[in-house]
Amino acid sequence: MLTTRYNPNTYYFLNSLLDDLQQKHQVSVSSDFTPSINSREGESAYHIEVDLPGVKKEDISVSVEDGKLIISGERAYKEEVKEENYYKVESRFGKFSRSFTLPEEADIEQIHAESQDGVLEVIIPKLQSALVDKVKKIEIK
Repeated sequence: MLTTRYNPNTYYFLNSLLDDLQQKHQVSVSSDFTPSINSREGESAYHIEVDLPGVKKEDISVSVEDGKLIISGERAYKEEVKEENYYKVESRFGKFSRSFTLPEEADIEQIHAESQDGVLEVIIPKLQSALVDKVKKIEIK
C-alpha cells in the first residue's frame, strides 16, 4: 500500500493558486455548491456551459449587471429509497452564483441561454463591428 504524507504547504499553495486564477480571470464564486463551467471562444460568439444536473431551468437566473454576466440559482435534490428493512434518504441542495466580466466586444443585447439535459449553455455573441475589425484590407499605394 502506498502512503502519502500530508503536507499543509501543498494545500495552502493550491488554494492560493486557485484564488490567483479566479482574480486574474475575473471570475467570482460564492455558493453552497459550485457547478462545473466550460467556456470557449468561437469566431462569432463566446460560449459558457454550466453543468447543473438536477436543476430545473425555472430555478436558474442569467443576467447582465455592470458589465458582468451573472449565473445563479438553487439546487434541491432528494433521493428516497424505502425497502422492507432498509430506508435511505439523500439530499443535496444549495445556492450557487458565478459571475464573469464580459469583454468589450460582447453584444449584451443578443445574449441568450438554453438548458438541456442538465447543461445550461449561455451564448454571448460578438458585436458585428468587432467581427469586421478582425479583417482589414490594406491598400497598396
